[in-house]
Amino acid sequence: MSASGGTKAIVAALGANLAIAVAKFVAFAFSGSSSMLAEGVHSVADSGNQALLLLGGKKAQKKASEEHPFGYGRERYIYGFLVSIVLFTIGGVFALYEGYEKIKHPHELDNWYWPVGVLAFAIIAESFSFRTAIKESNALRGKQSWGSFIRTAKAPELPVVLLEDLGALVGLVLALGGVLLTMATGDGLWDGVGTLCIGALLVLIALVLAAETKSLLLGEAAGPEQVARIRTAAVDGESVTRVIHMRTLHLGPEELLVAAKIAVPREATAVEVARAIDAAESRIRAAVPIARVVYLEPDIYSEEAAAAGDDPASTPGGPAHH
Repeated sequence: MSASGGTKAIVAALGANLAIAVAKFVAFAFSGSSSMLAEGVHSVADSGNQALLLLGGKKAQKKASEEHPFGYGRERYIYGFLVSIVLFTIGGVFALYEGYEKIKHPHELDNWYWPVGVLAFAIIAESFSFRTAIKESNALRGKQSWGSFIRTAKAPELPVVLLEDLGALVGLVLALGGVLLTMATGDGLWDGVGTLCIGALLVLIALVLAAETKSLLLGEAAGPEQVARIRTAAVDGESVTRVIHMRTLHLGPEELLVAAKIAVPREATAVEVARAIDAAESRIRAAVPIARVVYLEPDIYSEEAAAAGDDPASTPGGPAHH
């Protein structure tokens, strides 16, 4: 996995979650807090998720084969989708069930200082992990808003870690609130309410992650800026006069397929056309380095042909596009 895949953020989150999970289960054993049990399971699920992301990054590095000529870059998308399923089932659904049981059969907390101390420790540890994820993400998101970055990021790891860490921090605050209210009122109902809130939060985050990674699995095009650079690079004004139409597809976070029909002069010979295609491919790869698979088809541009069709404005190569 490349640096842009957020390996540092994943490792930081994995280390934090393993330590936090152990502490939460110890606190649950001494206090009987359902919030602590739900949070412990949440941390175990998060640890498993980070392991899945690292495994996906490793598998994605396999070289292309005859059976998979475009490589294994989408392994990262598959494992990112698995993470959303794990977070939904093991994290969210379990917390909802545990919260329901605690509300149905509430009991007071024993040794309240254990969950309070562990939650304080966990908030500090998760804050460091979240800070690392933010720092790694800032290097890629540029001027994008956080919402836009999560929606458009082609590498699934950083959005996953960001949302997991955010969910963990909010969940810890909810768990702490449930424990404190239980201590203040002597009613274990509040511990169950906190657990239900944690479950609802995890389910929501899992659904967002599932929607985003599903989109990546289906195949997303290059971003608008990359498409513009590819179009500009393909045309030199002499051997290639325009891009008639183009399609792009992410084969993985750092691998882009470009297929385009380009206009060449009518009088160009076969040798000149071949040279024009080679030069255009080189310019495209220089402008957008992740454009590793480039297929260019030469053609003679015709305004009449481009405008033909049921909807001329949407015809590839038509006036609306150029």
